Amino acid sequence: MNNQSAARLDRLQAILREGSPLQLSDAAQLCGVSEMTIRRDVTHSNGLLEILGGRLLLAESSASSVYRLDREIDASAPIKQALCQRLASHIEDGDTLYVDCGTTLVHLAAALDRQMTLTLVTCALNVANAVGHLPGVRLVMLGGLFHPATQSFTATDMPEAIRRLGINKAFLSAGGVHAERGVSCFHFHEVAAKQAALESAMQRFLIIDARKFEMVRPAFIAPLESFDVVISNASAAARDCLEGLDADMGVTAQLIEC
Repeated sequence: MNNQSAARLDRLQAILREGSPLQLSDAAQLCGVSEMTIRRDVTHSNGLLEILGGRLLLAESSASSVYRLDREIDASAPIKQALCQRLASHIEDGDTLYVDCGTTLVHLAAALDRQMTLTLVTCALNVANAVGHLPGVRLVMLGGLFHPATQSFTATDMPEAIRRLGINKAFLSAGGVHAERGVSCFHFHEVAAKQAALESAMQRFLIIDARKFEMVRPAFIAPLESFDVVISNASAAARDCLEGLDADMGVTAQLIEC
């Protein structure tokens, strides 16, 4: 899926959440593309959108599972703080970090060693606000079109901008982790930046609280084996999903009792 398709899907999601189903012809006109293009976009929506009787609508299974940062910000906050404390133990002086959007990695700011000098790259406004005042952090803010639901920015050239940077470690979060279906998130506009960070970084970390295991969200990010380290709180679901990763995929799982 390219950036234009992801942007169309996000726009159509937003419109459908606010009102009634759209006629396929109206959806095409709104996006400035053909009906066939909208049909192709829908086939890449991982079941989030569907077309019935010439109308575009949200699939029933996903209509109630829309992510908004303002609703998630207090969910499992102590667990997210503990995960970021563990994540901080992997940071070394002089690192260039890519830090993802969402409500988990914003807690990394409190866990950073104030004696370290770091370069931190992010497209997330909440992360930038959390670390911008730290004297040892050189902040690289990736801008573009602002998405209030995730407090993040996107731009057509953002993936290339990320690839031009010498990123030592990429810290990513996600909305779902599944042993077979991989790592996924709610919003298609996030995917290009996440994938560019995965491709560019020397080490790739997934930081996720255990309630998101065994879940598949609409936007696919990458297979689980694309990550070097997975950090989560301990749970039966996490253990089942991550069992055997060391031997089979070369992924290190770090489960924290919290």
